[in-house]
Amino acid sequence: MTDILTRLGAAAAVTLLAANAAFAHGDVAPQPMNTDTLPDLEDPEEWLTENPYREMDPAVMTEAIRIGASGYNQNCARCHGLEAISGGLAPDLRFLEAEEYGDEWFVERFQYGYTQNGITKMPAFGELLGQKAAWAIRSYIETRPDDEQITEFSPALKEIRDQLADWASAGAGDAGSAQAQLEEIGGQIETLSGAPVADSIALRAAAILQADPNAFADAQEVLTVGLSAAQ
Repeated sequence: MTDILTRLGAAAAVTLLAANAAFAHGDVAPQPMNTDTLPDLEDPEEWLTENPYREMDPAVMTEAIRIGASGYNQNCARCHGLEAISGGLAPDLRFLEAEEYGDEWFVERFQYGYTQNGITKMPAFGELLGQKAAWAIRSYIETRPDDEQITEFSPALKEIRDQLADWASAGAGDAGSAQAQLEEIGGQIETLSGAPVADSIALRAAAILQADPNAFADAQEVLTVGLSAAQ
């Protein structure tokens, strides 16, 4: 858990910035993604049918989620919703099983897009963004938490958020206590895809405090943005 939290903390700031910009993206053209920090695939020309990062070292999966978060918010959130919470006009991708069946559906749509009655409902991303970008976005999507559980824990998370805001103003506070509470909540939040770990706002905020016990404002902002998205 400690290593996972550390890596999530490093990724949280990037994810937060991407999330804040998501709905400002009005250009439907695919936006490029830098996937250089992810391992190369054995044959980049042959598209896989299952997420290769899922079974790799947890550090690889965490990096895939970080890159996927940015890529999703630039290319997908406009239609599929912030944090992959669909407003009903596009499929809710969080329910795609984190296994080969769900992966096959996702990667086919990513590669070729989707057209209905001559109208492009989703552009083709495969040729422009590539396979590594596809699986990074898939990694992000499959680790989205159950928003109903986020709602269930919202009162507790809001209380922690407000406490963090007070500590940020005062310049001092009990980061260890807040981190422990956030980890406890994060451990109870599940994914809708069946993936074993949910990249929840609770664990992201806990990771920030673990990396920097004085980063009260950053942890508070992660909770604020996440709670807003879940409403």
